[in-house]
Amino acid sequence: MCGIVGIVGDNISNDLKEMLDLLKHRGPDDSGLWINNQLIHGDISQTITPEGNFGLGHNLLSIVGCHGLQPITNGHWVLVCNGEIYNFQEIKESIKISSKNDFKTDSDCEIAINLNKYFMEILMEKNGLDLNFKDNSKKNDCIDYRTEVLYKKILVDSLKKTMQKIDGDYAFAIYDGKNLALARDPVGVKPLYYGEIKGKIRAFASERKALWKVGIKEVHSLPPGHMLFNDELILAESLFDLKDPTTIHNQNNAYKINNNNLLIESSNHLIDSLKGPDLKEYSLKSLKNELKNVLEKSVDKRIQGLDKVGLVFSGGVDSTILASILKNRDIETTLYTVGTKNSSDFQFANRAAEYYDLKLKTFEINEKIIKNSLRPVLEAIEEFNVMKIGVALPIFLAAKMASADKLKVVLSGQGADELFGGYHRYLKDYSNYGEGTQEVLKQDIKNIYHVNLQRDDAATMAHGVELRVPFLDKEVIKTAFRIPIKYKIQSESDKLRKHILREVAGEMGVPDFIENRPKKAAQYGSGVHKILIKKVLKDFDEVAFMKQLRGF
Repeated sequence: MCGIVGIVGDNISNDLKEMLDLLKHRGPDDSGLWINNQLIHGDISQTITPEGNFGLGHNLLSIVGCHGLQPITNGHWVLVCNGEIYNFQEIKESIKISSKNDFKTDSDCEIAINLNKYFMEILMEKNGLDLNFKDNSKKNDCIDYRTEVLYKKILVDSLKKTMQKIDGDYAFAIYDGKNLALARDPVGVKPLYYGEIKGKIRAFASERKALWKVGIKEVHSLPPGHMLFNDELILAESLFDLKDPTTIHNQNNAYKINNNNLLIESSNHLIDSLKGPDLKEYSLKSLKNELKNVLEKSVDKRIQGLDKVGLVFSGGVDSTILASILKNRDIETTLYTVGTKNSSDFQFANRAAEYYDLKLKTFEINEKIIKNSLRPVLEAIEEFNVMKIGVALPIFLAAKMASADKLKVVLSGQGADELFGGYHRYLKDYSNYGEGTQEVLKQDIKNIYHVNLQRDDAATMAHGVELRVPFLDKEVIKTAFRIPIKYKIQSESDKLRKHILREVAGEMGVPDFIENRPKKAAQYGSGVHKILIKKVLKDFDEVAFMKQLRGF
């Protein structure tokens, strides 16, 4: 994980450096700039940089690859990337066999630039376009307009193929000398924002504060699975389509009535919306086996190359499943729990850590600690939202502990409740829509980047710690939405919910006291919410703080 920035405008050198400096916490290991065709690395704040009208910047948090310096250049291509690409070795080997791509580093992010080049070469040759077109176009401004249009179409298609081929959590920007494309993973695990001051500058960054710094007031979040190609927003990858839950519910009722009121439980019309071949309803046993397998593979992806990892731990079923998997892997694991002295999270976390014989570190919070942490948490999450603050604060302090232990990666159970119907509010949806509740869950996964992922990324990266979320792996999501709602929520008064996930947890050896622990949101389980509402926020001037943070 890193921090990336870019800006287009006149004399943008100082703005680019200021943007990058604001995001130094995201990548304390190195900084790099590309401006006016020059690459600069090191202490950017003390470096005299050339002026130009376009620049890219990168702060490095080195996790995979000892040569991960960015921006990465290859011919006329320039790339900055934030995130992790888990299948980069597999893609790298296939490209080596199929083409002459030159890999200069062992960085996972370099695969994005080479994979795009690989698809570009195939598509250009297929369309009869000279592979040296870009080099020739620099020398000849009179290149045929239709050829230029064809080249842009090929570039967009190759970027789509690149995004679809990559398995990872990423946000990147790629530039070919004329065209700039921003891209974001299909779930939105990694953040990317953009905006402009009309007639003056256009810019992008991993956090909003970098855009506010250069005077951009209206900031947009790049939607997951999309690319911003120059000024055009283009969908590149979607994990599922959405349907109206009311329509699904009505179709079900009609289907059952037309079949003489036979109780036929079918999820075909729900899972048809998933990309790929037609799927049938699996047996409960096969669904549980598949879910267990994809979860284990997801964790394995996210710890490859690491010798130690942290886990944001509440003692709930989601994080305990991850602890159970990590316990059986050859990796040093530390659990991090934040809460008040008598909070339920503390009690369950201690029991679970003892059960698994895993190292547990706790951070006991009180009114003073919450008050002292409020401003840095708000500066990280960049908005005043009580629910966001209540969840972000324990994650922020857990990441602080992990950073003190020299850890660069922590995992969390984020996304499990949206996939498996864990929240209490889903009971109302179940009452209204029945099987159509599956579509409500999909909508929540589609929108999870807006609140949860942005908040959690910001809270951990404030300490230079990358958060990885195994439940939001593409294959886990696809598997979760192959599971009929009846295996997640059993009735309108279901107190536990997430039944299939709890059963899988039990089969993985998670103890009963965790498997059957009712859902309790982080801000309540930790005890943060009560102190925050009743004591800390009473006299806090949110308007003045946000004005100071934004600068307007």
